[in-house]
Formats: sequence, structure tokens, C-alpha cells
Amino acid sequence: MAKRRTHLALRLILALAAIAPPAVASEYHGQILFGGLALPGATITATQGTKKLSTVSDSAGNYTFADLPDGPWKIDVEMQLFTPLHADITIAPATSPGKYDLTLLPIDQLLAQTKILKAPVTPLPAAPKAVAKKPDGSPADIPKPAEDTPRPSDGFLVNGSSSNAATTQYALSQAFGNQRPGTKGLYNGGLGLTLGNSTFNARPYSISGIQTDKPSYNLVTGLASIGGPIKIPHILPQGPNFFVAYQWSRINTAATQFGLVPTAAQRTGDLSGVATPIYNPQTGLPFANNQVPVSTQAAALLALYPLPNIPVTSTYNYQIPVLNSSHTDSLESHLDKTLGRKDQLYGTINFQSIRSGSTNLFGFTDRTSTLGLNTSINWSHRFNQRLFTYASYKFSRFRTLTTPNFDNRQNISGEANITGNNQDPANWGPPSLNFSSGISPLTDAQSAFNRNRTDAFSLSAAIYHGHHNITVGGDLRKQEFNYFTQQDPRGTFAFTGAATQGITTGSDLADFLLGTPDTSTIAFGNADKYLRQPVYDLYAADDWRILPILTINAAIRWEYGAPITEIKNRLVNLDVAPGFINVMQVLASDPVGPLTGSNYPTSLLRPDRTNFEPRVGVSWRPIPASTIVVRAGYGVYHDTSVYQSTTLALAQQAPLSTSLSVTNTPTCPLTLANGFTPCSQTTANTFAVDPNFRVGYAQTWQLSVQRDLPAALQLTATYFGAKGSHGPQEFYPNTYALGGTDPCPSCPSGFLYKTSNGSSIRNSGQIQLRRRLRSGFSASMIYTYAHSIDNDAFLGGQGHVTSSAQTEATPDPSASVAQNWRDLNAERSRSSFDQRHLLNLTGQYTSGEGLGGGGLMGGWRGRLLKEWTVVTTIAAGSGLPDNPIYFAAIPGAAAFNIIRPNPTGTPLYIHSGNVHLNAAAFTAPVAGQFGTAGRNSIEGPDSFTLNASLARTFRPSKKIFLDGRIDATNLLNHAVFTAWNTQINSTQFGVPVSANAMRSMQATLRLRF
Repeated sequence: MAKRRTHLALRLILALAAIAPPAVASEYHGQILFGGLALPGATITATQGTKKLSTVSDSAGNYTFADLPDGPWKIDVEMQLFTPLHADITIAPATSPGKYDLTLLPIDQLLAQTKILKAPVTPLPAAPKAVAKKPDGSPADIPKPAEDTPRPSDGFLVNGSSSNAATTQYALSQAFGNQRPGTKGLYNGGLGLTLGNSTFNARPYSISGIQTDKPSYNLVTGLASIGGPIKIPHILPQGPNFFVAYQWSRINTAATQFGLVPTAAQRTGDLSGVATPIYNPQTGLPFANNQVPVSTQAAALLALYPLPNIPVTSTYNYQIPVLNSSHTDSLESHLDKTLGRKDQLYGTINFQSIRSGSTNLFGFTDRTSTLGLNTSINWSHRFNQRLFTYASYKFSRFRTLTTPNFDNRQNISGEANITGNNQDPANWGPPSLNFSSGISPLTDAQSAFNRNRTDAFSLSAAIYHGHHNITVGGDLRKQEFNYFTQQDPRGTFAFTGAATQGITTGSDLADFLLGTPDTSTIAFGNADKYLRQPVYDLYAADDWRILPILTINAAIRWEYGAPITEIKNRLVNLDVAPGFINVMQVLASDPVGPLTGSNYPTSLLRPDRTNFEPRVGVSWRPIPASTIVVRAGYGVYHDTSVYQSTTLALAQQAPLSTSLSVTNTPTCPLTLANGFTPCSQTTANTFAVDPNFRVGYAQTWQLSVQRDLPAALQLTATYFGAKGSHGPQEFYPNTYALGGTDPCPSCPSGFLYKTSNGSSIRNSGQIQLRRRLRSGFSASMIYTYAHSIDNDAFLGGQGHVTSSAQTEATPDPSASVAQNWRDLNAERSRSSFDQRHLLNLTGQYTSGEGLGGGGLMGGWRGRLLKEWTVVTTIAAGSGLPDNPIYFAAIPGAAAFNIIRPNPTGTPLYIHSGNVHLNAAAFTAPVAGQFGTAGRNSIEGPDSFTLNASLARTFRPSKKIFLDGRIDATNLLNHAVFTAWNTQINSTQFGVPVSANAMRSMQATLRLRF
């Protein structure tokens, strides 16, 4: 979970900076054209950091990357005698095909490359210059100058073309040109199989130090694809080209779940092992020998906890191996048809079905089913050599069904006589339980049936005139978010020992056994929500090639994402008086602010239509004869996705829903049986947002210098900066420090308030040394030094979890909600993704290849040694920040994991057995004061990964290729921890939260024809 949250934060900041990190894998495909005609043999290279993949367009000009990780990639299209083309794209499941139209080099460069003596020639009509476009139709950023010398691409233009008729054994197979015998060779396809088995994988790492049996499991993925022209005599003699691919996977993975559970004696109320007296909250006197009575509700919930099964030799006493499964079926198809000489029509259909199941520490198995469909239809028209238009329509629908373990099976809350929560069959199950001492929290997923739909329209035009390549266009995206889910229908209880502490520290387990929670929260009702959001953008860009050594790309973009509305106007916000001394409800169905008298839109958020995004990029070769290239850029990027989570919270508020956040007080006693009563709640709402909430944006700037060095080396130095503004911030108004006095007892409290006053800054420097492929060897080394700070709830607020059993159902707000609502500047600190040092190394050796298995080496040596490729990647980095937490409910709100401790000055970093942090380095905050420890002030564990692969291509014939590959992750089987437990009043403080996966191996076999 910690790893997932860190990645979520990293994706958000890098998305704002247009350099998002990879996520899941998606296929990316497209077509290479020349003057509207298919162009085979072009080399397409996809680059992302140290990852570099290459493919070649087939006889129909089509190319495919089967599994590019989602995120930003650089696409380079090169072919001898053609101008290289460069584009920046973002890979996602709905990414549209990449179609690129190459142009010939100028006549003098053509003659120089083909080594033909220059003779009088009749000038050819000027072909349009190619401008790469992003999937959304906007211009690609900072293109490389067209004057760069292109690299050879295998000579496809000459070999196998009509110029030489493919008459030699060294030419390509007869598939392009005037020597094709029939049409059978027009079709191409492939079959693939990836296998993995637990026999070849290492045992999952055990945080407790106690080894458990490794479950048996398999991983199987199958792939089939075919493509070519559709030809029906007399009906479609020259039909469209098609491509169909189907992928089937059945993947099981093993994991080790561990935690701290009550012992058999503790379940009966025997807490004699607790060193301090436990006080009866009814009498104020200590229990005799710490024997605590057990409530009916606690006994029922204790039955869900397993008994300890490992010796108490660590901070955990229970551990089990579990299997998680994922079944995926994916189908992709696309058609492509050229209409005459000026029009082209192409479309895609993609379908994906995923069924997965995950098991937690308690043996609860939650199942998730997702079903996705996205289609697109694209049309391009060429008016003349200087004017092109492009239009597209895209449709996508994504459905998610989550079925918790107890859904329609067993009413845990009803059987335990817990009242006040939602006990519909779909929401059967236990309430969530959280403990301060490190006892594993009891939790399960929430039932959900969500359907999202997007309709997108795009129109753009490309104008080529002189040294200017101008692109103008716009997009309209209509988004529907249809939810049938509830935020917390079973409710959540927290136990801190406050009820049984008397004059000493109490016991959270004793509080639970007595059935006396410290806080309770719940949110249910208004399950069906139908949210709508239109998003618009307009853009214009000019790729101005001023000189052969200087190119400027200047663009302006306007993007407007309207605040999300609910079609039945079922949204509720609070109209807040200055200083939060009073609040009044505002309903979308009656959008009038009672305090200010101002009208609100039905979204309850005032729109922000000022999202202008200027962008400029410069590419300059200061010395024409030198390989030095200087690139610089500046851009502004807005994040229009911030409204969705906010609107969902507004849709789960009173009076349309039951929303409670209460604390146990003498005037409002809480019990497990009757813990969801609003007696101590000063406002019926638990969430509100500033109606003037603004869309956050990031300004990014970068400068890089690149130069070629001897021995096929290339050195690049890059500086990158990003400054975020209007970032989200969250806090609880009218709360106060532990042990303090409420400064405003009559002021409303207990609700979370969201504003857009956050900011962030990130600076990084990077050195890249790359060796181009030479003598079969290529390598890359990238070192990055970076520093990022913020007071933003989400850029820096996806803090690490503080319990090994924490899941999505129990999010950790420790680094996102401000500790002191009156001092938000105190939250400014290192971002949760602030990794100071990161080193990436990649090495690749290829033993060479030859057509038909020939080339420089023949006989058995050639068959044995040729066409092997070995790739090794190493990534090593410093630790990510962790947030120190003192688990206690903040007075004035039923919220925990927000308060930070005080540092004592004692050294923090120690290594004793499985403990890596010194508990004596922190202490509870002084009564009446907030903790002084900085947010994210603990350095997490260093990171290290080493992966390797071995691959070979076999050629049974000139038209059939067999690719074999073995991939190994964590080749050294080295345990790498992801984060420490940083909750100072937990028995697991300083213990690793989790570890990365241990060594695993997979074998892939693919047949291409």
C-alpha cells in the first residue's frame, strides 16, 4: 500500500509537469505514411527514461508496441532518405493510434545519401512537412530540428523495392515492390505465450522473520494477432487494412500477510500482561489484575480475528501466505482505409475485461470486476500540399464492480447488535476498527458499482508555409461519472486508550473489549450519484524553423474543465463565515448562500475559466559543425481532474445522507452498540470546500545541453524545475491541541475543509551518459539529484501507511490533513516523493543478427551464438520521506493520524534486529501544544532493483520468426523495504511496513509470421 500511495503522489506531480511515471502496460500501435500511402521499413523507437524499445513498420506501414508501460514516451520515426520525426505522447489504455506522415529529405541530402552524382533534375512538388501530434491533437513539445542527420534504418526503401526487384539473397523477402507473387504475404500476425511458475520464484519476504510455506501458483498469458487487407471480389477489391489482437491472462501471485492479533487470553479480558493499571471508565478505579469485561459487540468482532500462529519473537504474532488472482481478457482491432488521394479514414475498437480477487490478513476475499470499451474514428483530409485537417470522435466506457467478502452473505453488524450503520445486504460486514498500539486494523472493501463514460470530439488543422508549421485546433470532452457506492456505510471506530487511561496511559485493547471507542465516523445514503463534467480546450502552435541551427516552438493553450455537477442536484456544501465562527448549509437544488446572500452555481463551486497555458521550446545548435545541441522550454499545465473527489464528498453529506464524525465525551458517550449518534457533532456535515476553489497549475522549465563524445558516447546534462500553485489543502477548523482548552466552544467543528492555497517547488539536475549501439553493446547511465517541498495536501499528502494491514478502505491522512489549521505554513516540508538521489543503469549486449541466420557467422557457431540479446537494468536511490505520527483523536474532530510528536534530540536511525528507528527519538506532544516534528521528517529506506532479461530470435524460414525471452525481476533476491512504521505509540514503530517482491522469473515465446 505504501508503494501504491507513493506512486500516486509521484504520478500527480509529474503529470502536472508532463512527465508522468509509468503505470500499467498498454499496447501502442499506428501507421507510417508517405504522402498518404503506407510506408514499410521505417524504424520507430519509443523511449522513456532508460527504457528504449524499437520496431519496424510492416508492409502496410503498421507498427505495434505490445506492452508499453503507461506514461509519457518519446517517439522517434526514422528512415533513410526521409526527414526524422519526433513526438511526445502519453500512453494510456485509451491512447489513439500514432499515425506519422514522413517527408523526403531535400534534394541535396537525398543525393548525398544515395551517393548519386548530382545532375539536372526537375524539382518535385514540395511535400508537406510532418508535425508530430499528441494523442489529444495538440502539438508535440520541443521537436528536434529537421536538419539533424538521420540514422540509417535498414535500407528498406531500396532493398525489396521496385528499384532492384529484390533479386539477391541479401534483399528482403518479396513483400514490397513489383516481385510479390500473389497476395498471401500481405498478411502478418503472431502467437505468443508467457509462462511463470512458483517453482522458479523466490519465497515472499517475511517481515516478522518467521518463514511460512510458499503457495503454488502459475502465471499464464496468451497473445494472438493478425493483420492485413480485407479483400472481397467485386465488393471490396481494395478493402481496408485491419488488425486484430487478443490477449488472455490468468495470473496468480503470492503474498505474505502479517499482523498483531489479540491472544486467546486477551479475548477473555485477561490483560494482566499490561504493565500499567487499566481503569474502569465508569468508576474511575483500576480493574483488579487488569481483568476487563468483554462486551457482546467486542466478542462478536473478535471472532473475526485469527488466533496467533507464530512465536512472539517479533512485533507480530500472526502471519499467513495468501494468493491473489487476476484474470484478464483484452481484444483490440482497428481498420484503416485510404479514400482517394486526399482522404483517410481509420478507427479502433478496444475491449478489456479484468476479474481479480484479493485476500487480506483476516481471510476476507474481495472481488473486483472491470469492463472497459473504447472506440475511435478518425478522418484526415488534404486540401493541398500546405493545408491538412484532422477530425476524430472517441468513445469510452468503464465499469467497475466491487464485491466485498460479506456482501449478501453474513450481516456481521446486525448479528453483533451494532446499530446506526447501514445494514443493506450489499453492505453487510463489520465496521472498521483502528488501534493506536499496533493491533491490526479490521477492515474490508466497500461495495461499489460504478460506470464512467467519455465522449470526445477533436478538430484540428495543420498549415505549412515557408519556415512555419502551424497547428490550430480544439477538443470537447463530455465526461459522465455514474456511481453506486457509499463512502463508509459500515462505519469506523478508533480506539486510543483514552477511556481506560485514568491517571496513566490507557489500553486501546481494553477500550475495545469494553466496547468504548474514542471516535466514530460514518457516511452513507444517496448511493446513486450521476456526475457530469464538460472539458474544453483550444490551442495554436507554430513550429518555426528560423535557421538550420535554430528552431522555436511557441504555443498557447486554453483549457477549461467545468466544476462537476450532479444531474439531480444532490450536492451539499457549507457557506462559511469569516473565521469559521458559523456555517450554513447550501444545497445545489437551492444554491443560495445564506450568509453572503450570493448565488452559487449548481456545482456549488464557482468556475475558473482563466486556464491559459503558454508554452515555448527552443532547440539550438550554437556551432553548426559541432554536435552540441541546446534545448530549453517553459510551459504551464493545469490539473482539471481535481473536482471529482471533491464532488463525491459533497454528494455524501446531510441532509441527503447520514454523515457523522463524533468523539466520545462525558456528555456524548459512545459504545460499539450505539456509536453512530450525532450528539457531539456541531454541524451535520463532515466535509466542505471553498466555493472559490481554483484549479491547480504547474509552471515547468528546463534546460539541457547535449554533445556527442568519442567511442559512440553521448552526454546530456539537464536542469528541470516545476512550481505548483493553487494546490489543494485540507484541515479541520476549530480544532485544538491535545490537553488544551477549546477556544471557541460554540464554533462549528468536526468537518474537513478544502481550499486551494497550497504550493510546491521542485528542482532537479540530471546527467545522462549514453553509449549508442556499437559492436553489439549499448548502455545508459542516468543520475538525478532532486529536491521537492510543498504544503499541498495531495502532492505531498499521499504519505506512507503506518500499519501493515492498512488498505484502501482505511486511507492514511497523516500527511494530507494539516495538524494545526491556524498554521498551514507549518505543513511546508519535503514532498512524500522527494527522492534526493536516483541512479539508473542499463546495459544491453546483442550478439548480432543476419537475414536468414546468415551474416558474418555461419554454420553451427552462427546458429548457436547469433541473435542473443542480454539486458540488465539497475536502479538505486535514496529513501523517500516518512511522516511521524502520534495516534490520537484531535480535539474537535473525530480524526486521527494527524497529530505529530515532539523530537527529543536522541538519534533516530538505529538498526537493532528488525527495528530501524529509535522510539526514544520522539515523545508525545506537550499538553496544549501541537507536535513540533516536521511533516515527512523521517528518511525512509533506500531503494534498489536489479532486473535482467535474455532473449533470442530464431528464424525457421524467411517469413517465420520465433522469439524467446526470459525475464527475471529482483535477480539477486535482495529484500528492499518500502517504508518504516512511523507511528510512535505503536509497538511496531521502526519496523518495516512491507518489502518489494522477491525474485521472480517468466518465460515468453512468440511466433511471428
